[in-house]
Amino acid sequence: MTDRTPTDQPRDTGAAPEQPHDLGSAHVLLTGATGFVGQAVLERLLSSHPDTRISLLIRPKSSSSGESRLTTLLKKPVFRAWRERVGDEEVARAVRERLNVVQGDLANPGELPGDLDVVIHGASTVSFDPPIDEAFQTNVDGATGIYGALLASGGDPHVVHVSTAYVGGMRKGVVPEASLEHAIDWRAENYAAKSARRRVEMASRQPEVLRKLLAASRAKLGKVGPQAVAQDAEAARVEWVTKRLVDYGRIRAESLGWTDVYTLTKAFAERAAEELWGTAGHRLSIVRPSIIESALRHPFPGWLDGFKVADPLIMAYGRGQLPEFPGVPDSILDVIPVDFVVNAIIAAALTPAPVSKPDYYQIVSGARNPLPFHSMYENVKEFFTKNPMPHVDGPIEVPSWRFPGGRSVERTLRMQERLTASADNTVARLPSTKQTRKWTESLQQRQRGLDQLRYFAELYRAYVQTELIFDDRNTRALNERIPADQKADRSFDVVEIDWHDYFQNIHFPSITGLTKAYANRPASRARAKRALPVRSDVLAVFDFEGTVVESNLVEQYLWVRLAMIPKAQWPQEFAGLMLSVPKYLRADHRDRGEFIRTLVRRYKGIRVEELQQLVQGRFGAAMLSRAIPDALDRVAQHRAAGHRTVLVTGATSSAAEPFAPFFDEVVAGEMHAANGVMTGYLATPPLVDEARAAWLREYAHKHGMNLTQSYGYGDSLADVAWLQLLGNATVVNPDTELYRHAQRTKWMVEDWTRRTSDRQSSTATLRMLPDASRTNAPKNSAPEEGDRSGA
Repeated sequence: MTDRTPTDQPRDTGAAPEQPHDLGSAHVLLTGATGFVGQAVLERLLSSHPDTRISLLIRPKSSSSGESRLTTLLKKPVFRAWRERVGDEEVARAVRERLNVVQGDLANPGELPGDLDVVIHGASTVSFDPPIDEAFQTNVDGATGIYGALLASGGDPHVVHVSTAYVGGMRKGVVPEASLEHAIDWRAENYAAKSARRRVEMASRQPEVLRKLLAASRAKLGKVGPQAVAQDAEAARVEWVTKRLVDYGRIRAESLGWTDVYTLTKAFAERAAEELWGTAGHRLSIVRPSIIESALRHPFPGWLDGFKVADPLIMAYGRGQLPEFPGVPDSILDVIPVDFVVNAIIAAALTPAPVSKPDYYQIVSGARNPLPFHSMYENVKEFFTKNPMPHVDGPIEVPSWRFPGGRSVERTLRMQERLTASADNTVARLPSTKQTRKWTESLQQRQRGLDQLRYFAELYRAYVQTELIFDDRNTRALNERIPADQKADRSFDVVEIDWHDYFQNIHFPSITGLTKAYANRPASRARAKRALPVRSDVLAVFDFEGTVVESNLVEQYLWVRLAMIPKAQWPQEFAGLMLSVPKYLRADHRDRGEFIRTLVRRYKGIRVEELQQLVQGRFGAAMLSRAIPDALDRVAQHRAAGHRTVLVTGATSSAAEPFAPFFDEVVAGEMHAANGVMTGYLATPPLVDEARAAWLREYAHKHGMNLTQSYGYGDSLADVAWLQLLGNATVVNPDTELYRHAQRTKWMVEDWTRRTSDRQSSTATLRMLPDASRTNAPKNSAPEEGDRSGA
């Protein structure tokens, strides 16, 4: 490699003579090239150091090889200016002659080239609170894997190890650019962290844990079916394991004096680098950037690859979701643009550390260009006041923070969480109406906001309450080595940054540009309705009660029974039925099939012929009078598009039979009868929840239907089991539980028009009475057999 400072000469601690600031023909190994900083380093190597050869450690992902991932990577915006400047032929030549993909991961990088001059190791987890074993595997095993592979290669490159300024842990005052002072056995901690998952997995399978998870899943999804309960319980167990391991990492880090498992494992990775490489006869430079955000200048102002450390907090404030925050207003928020970090990494690579004596560089702003937290808040408020986030109810007005202190915020947060939970429990017990669904959505949004506030408060506490000042004397000296004619492009002197201009005109426009098109899209907003596609391999499946007809099984039984008994017995029948209603409600809450079986017992002794006469007469007319007009309109639209329309009910066919002319097919159960008299039992199990889902799969297979393009309409949580099989699920006048599920899954929610007045209800009931006029025609009569419109 050319243009290096000789390692056998005393190093100049002051300003170095100007020299070409270039890596020449060096062979560079880069890890983490697909990450935020790694992309920017690769772009700088390609665009500003044209004679380098670059090996990239890239892990194959799913069906994508390392080479295909590189091809995709080079199409990203960070490389746009370089591609446009050099042209397609030079890009192809660079890929062919300068870039080499080493397929592997950090822990097992495989065989590395033996002629490396520089290694830039920047790969790591980007999460502050991953499960403890994952954090150690990525950050610590990643370091030991790389240094082990370098030792095995027989080469002696200069390694630039990218860490974080926050590796020092929880402390106050000045943090020097030096090796960390701690005597913790990082190998023992690594072993314990890796074994944590096995211990937690075993604990998660203990009966006392599983019983609680199953009970919660049954309460939530018992109506959907046993498989749904089991799947939900298993998902809850996996989530329990993850949360437990996250908590393991957080608590272990705090018990050792670090803010979180991210900074703990980055500290251990530094120690691994020192022991395995930097103090073992090799050259090592450790670069510690603070909070990395969008580029100030290169490759273009505002370049950012997704949200970074502070951005979720900024956007949550802009959306009005953080009424207060537990930050210390005069603490220093240490932010650094990504291009400054890249320039420092390249400068460190050009200045090899002495053998067995690592160099340390802290790429920070707080010492010489401090950004107090209150100043950051004022910048954010100014921007979102001038450029408010859009919302369906008008621009969002951002809150004013008073900085009351962490304890005050925590007390307020706990109180708001209790109030919201109490209100949510109350609304969940109310009948489902437009108003209760509006309350449900509002409470869910509020709960999400509280969850987000708690998450941010815990995640960012160490960074917005810090009393650290990072020393950067080595970094300043490193910057002074840059030739004067290259400083405008490659300097990383933080005093050049005008924070107000950077935030107002560069960084905030960049992050809001990533999300503004989707900002605060209400979860309940119906997707734009499109014309139904005309095709013959599509189903339109409709639930019955509550979706097509405004009637329930108890009401239907009452109509049938009152039509068959003398008026003198009505009070007794009605009272007996009302006394049984609580039992029916409990059964329906547990299992729809259990409810149907329980209610059908009341039909015992009714003659089949007599019931059929009612279905063809007054009972059928009354059921048609309770039809939901919007439902029949939608059925007609599907039939016009050539879709096969199917009405499915878990109850018996007597109530659904009058609707047969509207649909291509009606699928319903039958009551068992002996000698023409009903026994009070079903002839077959009720077609509800998961049984209906199984039927639907078989039906689609038999008729050659495409479920992913098909449509489904239901109103109850029990319908989730089969609705989720269809590519176009719509919930209609949903109960509270189904509405909440629809919000989570982004299913369409529609309110279909019911009866215009209660007068129709009383009219329908009168038609069932023995002395009612049989000449009254129902308001919605069935079409003639040949009428296929269903209107």
